[in-house]
Amino acid sequence: MTGEIIRKIVDIIFIILDIIIIGYVLYFFITGLFAFKKEKKKNKSKEKLKFAVLIPARNEENIIDNLILSLQAQKYPKENYDIFVILNNCTDKTEEIVKELGVNVINCIPGIKNKGEALKYGFSYMIKNYPEYEAYAIFDADNVVHPRFLQEMNNAMCLGYDVVQGYRDSKNPSDSWISCSYTLFYLVQNYFFNRARVRMNYSASINGTGFAVTKKIIEEHGFKTVTITEDIEYAALCSLNDVPIYFAEKAITYDEQPINFGTSWKQRKRWSIGTMSCMKNYSSKLTKKAVKEKRAQSFDMALFYMAPIIQILSFFVIVFYMFWNIFEPGIFIGKVVTIIVSYVTCVAFSIVTLLLTKRKIKKYIKGIFTLPFFILTWIPINIVCLFVKEIKWEQIKHQRKVEVESIVKFD
Repeated sequence: MTGEIIRKIVDIIFIILDIIIIGYVLYFFITGLFAFKKEKKKNKSKEKLKFAVLIPARNEENIIDNLILSLQAQKYPKENYDIFVILNNCTDKTEEIVKELGVNVINCIPGIKNKGEALKYGFSYMIKNYPEYEAYAIFDADNVVHPRFLQEMNNAMCLGYDVVQGYRDSKNPSDSWISCSYTLFYLVQNYFFNRARVRMNYSASINGTGFAVTKKIIEEHGFKTVTITEDIEYAALCSLNDVPIYFAEKAITYDEQPINFGTSWKQRKRWSIGTMSCMKNYSSKLTKKAVKEKRAQSFDMALFYMAPIIQILSFFVIVFYMFWNIFEPGIFIGKVVTIIVSYVTCVAFSIVTLLLTKRKIKKYIKGIFTLPFFILTWIPINIVCLFVKEIKWEQIKHQRKVEVESIVKFD
């Protein structure tokens, strides 16, 4: 009798957890459908903002030249933008290389630990020493940039947006199944998250590179990030300060993706810890704001930060419930079928995204069938990160030199 009661209690717990997980997945599926909604046509302004392009860099001698050359080839008035490299205690030839290319440098003070701190220092330095710039565009040193990036950012900011995220694409999708999986991940995020949220009048996410902020918004609210994932955290701060984040689809940055699992693990571990830190520090504040001010987009962002926990929960529910019902063939087989259906759905979703974004499927074949496994590897990463409060920021070494001309055709 006691055994039956325990079994019923456990079954009820699993049903509740299933409802939470399914509800979470359904929410992002339904909101993702807004990507198909037509965006209202916006008038383009003839105004040209003056941009300072900021590139935080630590020992990037191998690849930073290609980024600078792509920025110098922007189809934007040369008198309306300048490039500044924020040198974060470099010990290689980065400074020598950028100076040879005619680029300005900002030398960080000793003790800067990570990219967020370097950006904070850079913003402060620019406002104090170069007050004439109206907006700042931020890139990682391993990027190359579409020639119309600044023009598209200008168009968005002239509509009144103070924070704008561009389209994060990949410069090396075919290098390995890891880099291809990353690329597909970003394509899905761009289309079904950022694109959808703009059409819902919600805020897009910030992806760490290829985004821009106005000088005005930095002066008003600062750049007060403290975690190792300054981009994810800054999105929360924007929401709490009622600053919408726009998504400029045509402002494209091509980012270098890791090609091996070890580097990917290190990078995603940092992302996971940062996301969990944001969940801990901001989810309750965002939820309170959503309830008090009836701001659904704040709740949307709070849900986004819960992703690592939901992934872990999903894994344990499926695995534990399978073993709990190992002698119940119907239930056991049902969970196995769920896993198979999830795999097929993920593959199909990748193909649909490639078709919607007019990509050649053959080019991404390395990632289409391995993306589900890539997503699955988030689970051990997230589990490990449950027991790690903070990690030291470690630089990801960049080696992949790609010229922007090899990726896009100049108009």
